[in-house]
Amino acid sequence: MKLTTNWIVEGLIDFEYKKFMLLGYLKRVSQNFDEQKLYPFLADLIFHYQNLVTLKESKQATSDQFSQKIKKIDLDNFRIEYERVMNDDKYMEEVEHILNYAIPKIQQELSTGKEIYNSIEEKLAIFPVGIMPLHANMGYMLLKNGETSDTQVFDYTITIFANASEKYRAIKTRFVDSYIKQFTNTYEAIKLDLIKRNKNLPNPATFVVESPYRFPLNETFLPIAKRSLVRFITQHNGLA
Repeated sequence: MKLTTNWIVEGLIDFEYKKFMLLGYLKRVSQNFDEQKLYPFLADLIFHYQNLVTLKESKQATSDQFSQKIKKIDLDNFRIEYERVMNDDKYMEEVEHILNYAIPKIQQELSTGKEIYNSIEEKLAIFPVGIMPLHANMGYMLLKNGETSDTQVFDYTITIFANASEKYRAIKTRFVDSYIKQFTNTYEAIKLDLIKRNKNLPNPATFVVESPYRFPLNETFLPIAKRSLVRFITQHNGLA
């Protein structure tokens, strides 16, 4: 169960109905958090929280999302006039009621998700394999997920894009291979094997992200590892 982008103003505008929708959604979020599965729900919670706060801050923004119907077609001037399907104050009051209930509920679950995220991130160890190259915006990420018998290898590319106020960094990963734990499969040996397999990266930036505990890979460990690696490279090396 997921909430749509405009769930609060779609369909029936009724507090009890929207409350039922929200609590059903948050119950599933909580169940996933209990299993330490953070994504995609943590990102969804952030989106919905920011969206609802924006709606609450501007009644006009809320009103603009209501559907419209054609009121009059002026063929002489080629103009169509619209009117809002729901422009009564009682509907806006109902939306306010829903917002006032939903925002703290989502914020509470969001705080739980962030606490889990921070707790896991603090346990991660990140370090380069060999000499860290000057430009580390492309290379390999080696994941060791608790006491597992294998090392998951992903290639990564970090890109920078900007808007009017600030720059953003995004990381894209692709699974490469899995190396079973053996005496000969050290991190250095894995890097050498990757170099042999990909001649286009003769001296690739290679980083290990280790966790002392095993976490769900796709829902938790990989997303946190990716964000942590971007932060590590930015702090220690910078990005070209």
